[in-house]
Amino acid sequence: MDFVSLMAEEKIKKAIEEGDLDNLPGKGKPLKLEDISAIPEDLRTSYHMMKNSGYLPEEVKVNKELVSLRELINACKDDTEKAELEKKLTEKELQFKLLMEKTKRNQTSAYRKYSGKINKLFGENYGASFHK
Repeated sequence: MDFVSLMAEEKIKKAIEEGDLDNLPGKGKPLKLEDISAIPEDLRTSYHMMKNSGYLPEEVKVNKELVSLRELINACKDDTEKAELEKKLTEKELQFKLLMEKTKRNQTSAYRKYSGKINKLFGENYGASFHK
């Protein structure tokens, strides 16, 4: 161990012995860890920074709407309402496609590398019209 690790370890042991860590909120409860295994390792720090600041790129917002619309369509029983939702879905898909072309993110090596995993995560129909 290096010097900094030894010092940190010593301070933690001292805090435990003195009871400084006994009354922390959440003590004895499991940690709520977020599964970020789908995010490439080199992008995880950026992801955390953007998430903690509340920033969402426009294409992510539109993508969330796409997922919600697909779920609504799958659950919809009324044919008229379903047709309206499908029209909105088509509009959102077009908006998403334009955003992806505008930002050229669909041409990056990262997009090509992870698009299959993204499609698998969000369903087979996700992004199918964007790979043409």
